[in-house]
Amino acid sequence: MLTEKTTDRPPCKVSWLGTVEYQTAYELQKRLWTEKLNGRGEDLLLLLEHPPTLTLGKSGKLENLLVPPEELNRQGVSLYFTDRGGDVTYHGPCQLVVYPILDLHHYGKDIPHYICNLQEVIIRTLKDFSITARRDEKYVGVWVGNDKIAAIGVAVHRWVTMHGLALNVDPNLEHFNLINPCGIRDRGVTSMAKVLHRPIAVEEVARHVTTHFTGVFQTAIEWVTAGSLR
Repeated sequence: MLTEKTTDRPPCKVSWLGTVEYQTAYELQKRLWTEKLNGRGEDLLLLLEHPPTLTLGKSGKLENLLVPPEELNRQGVSLYFTDRGGDVTYHGPCQLVVYPILDLHHYGKDIPHYICNLQEVIIRTLKDFSITARRDEKYVGVWVGNDKIAAIGVAVHRWVTMHGLALNVDPNLEHFNLINPCGIRDRGVTSMAKVLHRPIAVEEVARHVTTHFTGVFQTAIEWVTAGSLR
């Protein structure tokens, strides 16, 4: 499913932020998102990694955290309660996190369609690396067989998006044992590196994601520095 072309869609600014603490990235997102809501901001695509972090969405259940807080502290994993949709998700090094801040007035004002487009970006990216991925009728995200390789959780207010997706490039998969990922108990989790049996650089994958974002959302992009956003 592709977004239909329009002649008035603005270009999307894209920035690679590197590794950013979750709270710092959230505050940056919230500021840029608020500017967008107030008519001052531009469409943005933020690409980054987080240190080991668990986030619990608005519909999250504490029973999907499988260890006590002191064990999270022992393993150096932070926990945040956040305002995106979905349940509990892990973020960590060698996982590509993508936060689009888009005005959906330019993209059809259709949240399921928007999520489908995010899935399509990841499916095409994985195909570049000879990985066959799919949607699942029951669960949101992107799947390789019965294993989740990318999680999606968004927030939308007045048709402006926040939060986004996390693609497992080569994260520590053992950290997913700390949770029922996205509240799902009967499926596994995988990564690009596990499927391909070789390491992959996150920044290389980020370039492919950006290319396919351009194609799926049919918008021009402009790379900007992280400093210009802060």
